[in-house]
Amino acid sequence: MQKTIYLMKKIIAAGGLVTNDQGDLLMIYRRGKWDLPKGKQDDGESIAACAVREVEEETGLKQVILGDSLGITLHTYEQDGVEIEKETHWFKMLAPGVQQLVPQTEEDIEKIEWANKAALKTYLQNTYANIAEIVARSGHETA
Repeated sequence: MQKTIYLMKKIIAAGGLVTNDQGDLLMIYRRGKWDLPKGKQDDGESIAACAVREVEEETGLKQVILGDSLGITLHTYEQDGVEIEKETHWFKMLAPGVQQLVPQTEEDIEKIEWANKAALKTYLQNTYANIAEIVARSGHETA
């Protein structure tokens, strides 16, 4: 009897649900979908430090204040013939004051926008299910 062997690469990542002083939610547009900033954890880096670094790198924000954990999402995808499981740790964050947003184009981020309560529902109609779940879990409301 042959054994079935599943080869799956696991990636640990972290990201942020970032709001500004007005309560607007930061959304990034990447690969045809609205998303939240996130990325892979570096060796020796804490999950919280990873979340802050990735948000700053992907958005150009110079100051973010780390808040409470929003939990973890899991999803799988295939890249170059390899099945990948991505475990993403999410945090609430605040971007105080007025800061310039600069999309990290090398990560395929085309634009970054602040979504107010009235517009958020439109953004969430073109996002991934796990992103919509994190937004809902955060208590962020849509109009």
